[in-house]
Amino acid sequence: MMAAPVLIATGATVTTLLGGWVAQHVGDRRHLVLGLTAGLMLGIVGFDLLPEALATNETETFGVPFPLLLFIAGFLVLHITERCVAIHRAHEEEYGPHSHPFSAPHHHGRASSDTPVHGLGIAAAGALVGHSFLDGFAIGAAAQAGGTTGTVVAIAVISHDFADGFNTYTITQMYGNDRRRGIALVVADAAAPLAGASVTLAFTISEHILSAFLGFFAGFLLYLATSDILPEAHSPHPTRATLLFTIVGVAFMWLVIGLAS
Repeated sequence: MMAAPVLIATGATVTTLLGGWVAQHVGDRRHLVLGLTAGLMLGIVGFDLLPEALATNETETFGVPFPLLLFIAGFLVLHITERCVAIHRAHEEEYGPHSHPFSAPHHHGRASSDTPVHGLGIAAAGALVGHSFLDGFAIGAAAQAGGTTGTVVAIAVISHDFADGFNTYTITQMYGNDRRRGIALVVADAAAPLAGASVTLAFTISEHILSAFLGFFAGFLLYLATSDILPEAHSPHPTRATLLFTIVGVAFMWLVIGLAS
């Protein structure tokens, strides 16, 4: 069914909006949700995306499989983006004083009150919107790949877009933007997967390009998984439940892939 990627992306839209809503009302339990999300993504990277990418493209570049080079590139692209626009500020209030080489000075995770950083918050949220567009593209690409890949990528995107919606709203608020602007950015973030999935309906992706993209997207997911769960591990309230939820997420993906094989 040609419209299937768009229908799946609609699920990502719903969870993004839910994440934004929870960001306005949640208490101190978000680490459990993010722990489960990180586990799902780790399982998807290790059990499906990388094996699929390597199986469909055996090309090597200077002794390294090309999909693995794209895997590292995906990880580094998101890491560099985060360093430049401080995407992970949503969690930084849980750390001691430190600074970013590319961002405004702040103390204990909060920007200085006399520094105009509203635009930086919008830029950080905008980066998440761009990432959500790639999520939608990944849904369409995985659907074209067939097999279990479409199912597990859908689970990955739908589950972690909750965290995207949560972080998009939180970031805009931490940089001093008002509630209306935060909601507007959450809505843009929610619409982005639909746009990305719709793009893939216009053309067929070749097998080699598809394997490269799956490797790149695996790097994205690995970075998101570790950047979401590690802040909770360093927070003042780490719990065994967070670790348990992460393990459950990994085990669940193993079960899904095993049953679908």
